[in-house]
Amino acid sequence: MLNAILNIYRNFVNNTGFMANTASITLKDAGQILFIILIIAYIYMRFIKNTQAEKLVRGILLFIITAWIFSGVLIALHFEILGQIAQYILTGLMLSMVIVFQPELRKLLVHFGQTKFVTKNFFTFKGNSKDEIKTNTIKEITEAVKYCSRVKRGALIVSQKEFDNSFYNEVGTNINANITAELILTIFFPNTPLHDGAMVIHNDKILAAGVLLPLTEDPKLSWRYGTRHRAAIGASEISDSACIVVSEETGDISIAIDGILRKYEDITSFKEDLERIIGSDSHKKIENAFFQNIFRLGKK
Repeated sequence: MLNAILNIYRNFVNNTGFMANTASITLKDAGQILFIILIIAYIYMRFIKNTQAEKLVRGILLFIITAWIFSGVLIALHFEILGQIAQYILTGLMLSMVIVFQPELRKLLVHFGQTKFVTKNFFTFKGNSKDEIKTNTIKEITEAVKYCSRVKRGALIVSQKEFDNSFYNEVGTNINANITAELILTIFFPNTPLHDGAMVIHNDKILAAGVLLPLTEDPKLSWRYGTRHRAAIGASEISDSACIVVSEETGDISIAIDGILRKYEDITSFKEDLERIIGSDSHKKIENAFFQNIFRLGKK
C-alpha cells in the first residue's frame, strides 16, 4: 500500500514537472512570487477581511486548491481526460470569480483611483490613526450610554473582538456605519423598529442593529434581570463579546463578559473598563480591575 502511494506521488511529480520547475526558480522568480503574494495579502486585508465575502473567498480558494491537486493526481494516474476536464472546470471557476466579486473589484478600482492613494496607504503612521479612532469610539459610546442612563432609555451594545456574523446573519439589520453617539441614540430611540434588539460593533464600526441574542439559561439567575440583561449574559457566555447594557427601568449601566455581569455606580469607572475592553487584544484578557466589585449571577 505504501509503495503504491509512493509510486502515485512519483508519477505526479514527474508528470507535472514540479521538481524540475522548482529547481529552476531563480532569485528574480522568487521576488516576483513574493510581490504577487504581498499584493494578494493587501487586497484581502483591505477589501475582503471582516466582510460578508470573506467566508465565500475562503471556500472558493479551498475549492481551487483542491481541484488543482485533484487534476494533477488524475493526470499522474494517466486519467488524462478527467484531469483535463478538472482543469477546464478550474479555469472556468477562476473566470467566474470576476462576476461573483464584481462589487469588491469595483470598490478596489475606485480605491486605486483615489487621489493621494500612495501616501495614504504606504506613507502614513497607522498606529496613531488607530489610537485616535479607538479614543473617538470610546468617547462616542460613553456619551451615548451616559445619556441613555440619565433618561432611562434601554440599550444593548455587543462589542465583538473577533468578527462573527452569526449574531445577525439571520435576524438583524446591516448598518456598517461609523460609531457616533447620535446614531446610537437614534437606534435605541423608543418605538423605532430597531430599539428593542442589540447593536453589534466591531473594529470601530456599527455592523448591525435590531439583533436578537440568545438568552442565558442559567437557572440561578435572579428574577430582577430583564430580557436585555439575560441576552447580554447569554451572548457573553457563548462568545468573546463584551455586552454593554443600560436598564430601561433603573438606568443602571452594566457590562457582561464570560457570563459575569458588573454594574457601574458612575460613568468614570464604566469608561475605564470600556477603554480596557476596546483597547485590549482579547476581551478575556482584560486587567483584573474589571473583576473588582463584580457580583456573581444570582447574588446581590
